[in-house]
Amino acid sequence: MSLLDSTALQLAEQIKQKEVSCREAVEAVFEQIEKKEGQLGCYISMDRESALKQADEVQKKIEEGTLGGPLAGVPAAVKDNICTEGRRTTCASKILADFFPPYSAFAVKKLEEAGCVIIGKTNMDEFAMGSTTETSAFGVTRNPWDPEHVPGGSSGGSAAAVAAGEAFLALGSDTGGSIRQPAGFCGVVGMKPTYGTVSRNGLIAYGSSLDQIGPLCRDVADCAAVLEAISGRDMLDSTSMERNTDFMSALLTDAKGLRIGIPRDYFTEGLDAEVKKAVLDAAQKLAELGAEVEEFDLSLVEYAIPAYYTIASAEASSNLERFDGIKYGYRAPEYDGLHDMYKRTRSQGFGAEVKRRIMLGSFVLSSGYYDAYYLKALRVKAMIKKAFDDAFSRYDCILGPVAPTTAPRLGESLTDPLQMYLGDIYTISANLAGLPGISLPCGLSSEGLPIGVQLVADCFQEKKLLRAAYAYELERGSFPACPAL
Repeated sequence: MSLLDSTALQLAEQIKQKEVSCREAVEAVFEQIEKKEGQLGCYISMDRESALKQADEVQKKIEEGTLGGPLAGVPAAVKDNICTEGRRTTCASKILADFFPPYSAFAVKKLEEAGCVIIGKTNMDEFAMGSTTETSAFGVTRNPWDPEHVPGGSSGGSAAAVAAGEAFLALGSDTGGSIRQPAGFCGVVGMKPTYGTVSRNGLIAYGSSLDQIGPLCRDVADCAAVLEAISGRDMLDSTSMERNTDFMSALLTDAKGLRIGIPRDYFTEGLDAEVKKAVLDAAQKLAELGAEVEEFDLSLVEYAIPAYYTIASAEASSNLERFDGIKYGYRAPEYDGLHDMYKRTRSQGFGAEVKRRIMLGSFVLSSGYYDAYYLKALRVKAMIKKAFDDAFSRYDCILGPVAPTTAPRLGESLTDPLQMYLGDIYTISANLAGLPGISLPCGLSSEGLPIGVQLVADCFQEKKLLRAAYAYELERGSFPACPAL
């Protein structure tokens, strides 16, 4: 078995048993990057010298016995909207092309404390606005299963890197499904924790009430280990919280007693037949493992997308106001006065999708439209949360598709932004309600593209999610290896 076939936990154990060194693991990843990166475009920036130096330091601590966690020595990637001290952090935007943060995000610090070695920063949709990783100012990322298809977004670079063996694990961010959807498209496992479980300190904001950092990994056990490592209370983030985070204790081999609901609303027109069959087959496997599975009606599904894009765009227009060419980032080289400098800097620095969402957000927050759109969207958000509360009074988890189809071809979504927005229909409700969700592969389409199944649980019930996902993963057996490996 190749070293790259190992999961993060398996690799860490091999390093602990002195079967392989941290440096060898990092070298193996960079060799794979050299082979595949030219075709896939998973990374915006990498630092081989720094990674090897960090690997040697971690190796020394492991040998001294001062570092012995389950992830010690594992090469990891970080989405490029998560700050890393001394490493370029661009949000895949021209406006931050040369930004070097003076600090690292809380999640990155926790990952490094666990002994992970940071390889580089992964490509993404600009400012996390997109579902395909095609809006990046640094070029597109391609799906390792078929380079003519997208990897999903906005954490497409992180998902593709893990699938292609260019990292053993990665951090992503999820505002409306941006971890779970690319995980589904790339045949890896992605998890969005309950809002507040992982600090947003150091995550460059898109929609502050929706954003969460989470892991993208090879399997469910790796996801549990990474989530355990990066979660916790952060005094610099008032929305973070102190929690019992022994997530790995939830990795049980059966689903007996779990009540799983399947929303009928998720299986109507618009859902690809192959995706529907694979997801329902996954539900059947959970039933065979002892779970009680039944269908139910989850109301308000059709209102989730307009509510989400109203709220997210409003928050984006406010959050991106700071990028004005004054304090940091890109500044237009020629301008006539302060107002013209603002206009030229933002016109030249932001891409088309970011400008579209800023304009939409500014519109719904403007005088005369605030009540009609933004406040109405907030009321719908509260109604969606209540619908989920009602569902979770009967079920431990809700099971459904990750996306209506498998990964579309490159270029298809950019020609029709509304169609791209509709692709988020199954994932955005978890962000509106602050719920945890996990995506894992459940089959391959006739074209050989991965299909993902999503499980969502009530707030702070990550253990139920991990238990159901882990039991299903064991029953499903090994998922086919990505052709890029």
